[in-house]
Amino acid sequence: MTQASSISGRCACGAVHYEADAPPGMALQCHCRDCQRATGTGHASMAMFPRASFRLHGELNYHSVTTDLGHSARRGFCPRCGSPVVAEPGAVPHLIAVHAASLDDPSLFAPVAVLYAKRAPDWDRTDAALPKFETMMPPPPGAL
Repeated sequence: MTQASSISGRCACGAVHYEADAPPGMALQCHCRDCQRATGTGHASMAMFPRASFRLHGELNYHSVTTDLGHSARRGFCPRCGSPVVAEPGAVPHLIAVHAASLDDPSLFAPVAVLYAKRAPDWDRTDAALPKFETMMPPPPGAL
């Protein structure tokens, strides 16, 4: 994800919006079944931000899941339009992830890796040049 001094985004109807004053720790595409179900397609494109830099305005409905690695995760959706907005990975509680499509400027999203590549449907292709991990990847030093 490219650097910006302030990043903002919103759900489809605008009832929920957010800002982040820090650049994301990383941007990823994930093909795990939870991400597929949450987005209704083959993967989720997510940018991770330090929670301390993130401000959410409006109310979200949350759905909790247990990940393949046994961690809890919460996904926040707009209660009015149903747009997926955030994910809160329990394994890294100091981070919050936003869906790339919710960014006011989605062109800022530049993924650095593909997670759960083994679960990618044949019809959902991601950038072949990106590193691909069969499941989760270890975070790069200093990225989170």
